[in-house]
Amino acid sequence: MHCPFCRHTDTRVLDSRVAEDGGAIRRRRTCSECSRRFSTVEQMQLVVVKRSGATEPFTREKAISGVRKACKGRPVTEDELAVLGQCVDEALRADGWAEVPAHEVGLAILRPLRALDEVAYLRFASVYRAFESAADFEAEIALLRLDGARDAEPVPAQPASG
Repeated sequence: MHCPFCRHTDTRVLDSRVAEDGGAIRRRRTCSECSRRFSTVEQMQLVVVKRSGATEPFTREKAISGVRKACKGRPVTEDELAVLGQCVDEALRADGWAEVPAHEVGLAILRPLRALDEVAYLRFASVYRAFESAADFEAEIALLRLDGARDAEPVPAQPASG
């Protein structure tokens, strides 16, 4: 690490702390040459690998920009979109990705979007999964209804032990 003041290469870490909800490490350093102190932030860079093989840094904003289009005219707030972006980011990092295929980003978006707004989910899924006919929509709606029915089923009561 070069000192930002004198460019000397010998610096020492005085203190390290987790920052940004565990997504980064903040280090307080001192230069052995000029004795000045400075801070650095280390952050894991998540990279998206496109179908073409090109790579670009993952950004929450880019991830939710397509979702924003799918949510147009729906009762979805910017705060909810920000939370969705955070969920996608956390899910990808939790899965241990350093270089994530673009397809996986789409899958990570679909899960929380489905819970947020079913219409926006269908819009996004229709583009993401390249629906070609009304039958594709009907099949996806049938799955939504089936999962909704499962969620609505009462849990059987457990017999009292005694």
